[in-house]
Amino acid sequence: MGLCRFLSPSYLTRKSTVQRSCSFQNLKKPPWKVLFFGTDDFSIFSLESLTKQYRKGTLINRLEVVTTVKGKPNSVNVFSKQNNLKLHKWPPNITYGQFDVGLVVSFGHLIPRTVIEKFEFGMLNVHASLLPRWRGAAPIIYAIANGDTQTGITIMKISPEKFDVGEIVHQECVQIHADMKMKQLYTTLGKIGAENLVKTLESLPSSLSQAKPQPSTGVTYAPKISPQLSHIKWEKMTSQEIYNLARALDGIFHVQTTWSGTLVKLINIEKAENDINENENSQPGRVHYDKQNKVLRILCCDNQFITVEKVGVVGKKIMTSVDFNNGYIKKEPPDCRCFK
Repeated sequence: MGLCRFLSPSYLTRKSTVQRSCSFQNLKKPPWKVLFFGTDDFSIFSLESLTKQYRKGTLINRLEVVTTVKGKPNSVNVFSKQNNLKLHKWPPNITYGQFDVGLVVSFGHLIPRTVIEKFEFGMLNVHASLLPRWRGAAPIIYAIANGDTQTGITIMKISPEKFDVGEIVHQECVQIHADMKMKQLYTTLGKIGAENLVKTLESLPSSLSQAKPQPSTGVTYAPKISPQLSHIKWEKMTSQEIYNLARALDGIFHVQTTWSGTLVKLINIEKAENDINENENSQPGRVHYDKQNKVLRILCCDNQFITVEKVGVVGKKIMTSVDFNNGYIKKEPPDCRCFK
């Protein structure tokens, strides 16, 4: 006696519908109707590539955009208007079948099941890390700050109500070179993400059918950053860790510390050769002016040095290291010449 005897008619109807839907999906081919979700400059890498495909008409025959509208128009809003792409407010008022797939790049909103289910092929996201490492809003910054030597992009399915946990459709690895800064890696990953998103669309049903769950191990988080992340902890951070932090925050924040209770920014940080001898009791944060190279040399907790070209003091113009030396360091007794 068959199993169907023990299954409800409603279950059999749903199963039949799903089977027909899956078969239909496998038969469907481009061009696709695409609704794009994004807000910032990282989104633009992908949106620009999609727009080029839309103009050609062979891969995409409909492209519209969802973005947020708060105060000054964001990058996606501006790009969409310049390229005559129809804009939708968040959440979008759409119906099933209006679009084949939703594509999300740096959008910043949790997407509910009710929106995901409006797309026959669901929704895909471009994330700037090799998930499950660095789930969250700032994966590029955390990868560099933590000294990672590689990262990458992940194309994944969007899961409802949770960020960055969906099945992996595709990944591509990128090396993080020793002196690579945030802006450079941001651009590299943005371009690679856009390229891989287009490739995924070219074989959409096949790509989705091969998606795999994320590993349960190796999960790390990259929450939204705040200025607090930029503060140096001299007693705990090595020269390499401070240099990594400066690279990670390049173009966002300058790393910060204090001098005699005043908040200062350290600008153009590099690692230094150890050609100055410090006694074992020297305090991390101790600073010397290097006259030959015109930089400040600051001792770190690993007895290694970083160098600093410029310093920003709250309420004053950014000054060179020689000006900071003459205006601040020389005024302190030798034993008190320390950043805190």
